Amino acid sequence: MIKLIKELIFAYRFKRAVKKADRFHHLTHRKYMVLVINRRLEVLSKQELKKFIAGGVFRKGTTIADLEAKALYITL
Repeated sequence: MIKLIKELIFAYRFKRAVKKADRFHHLTHRKYMVLVINRRLEVLSKQELKKFIAGGVFRKGTTIADLEAKALYITL
């Protein structure tokens, strides 16, 4: 029962994140991704990810391609 509730909450949050990514993509025409960072769903653009990598937020050696492969959703 607890697992079902957790899955429902995740599904709701994922659906909201996808809508947010699509809305941002429609406004700015940038590529947005839904990623799990620190056990939270984050919506980030590809340009923001480049800044985070350069700033050292992610581990050394992490590339955009690695993050795109781990993304749950990518706008087109």
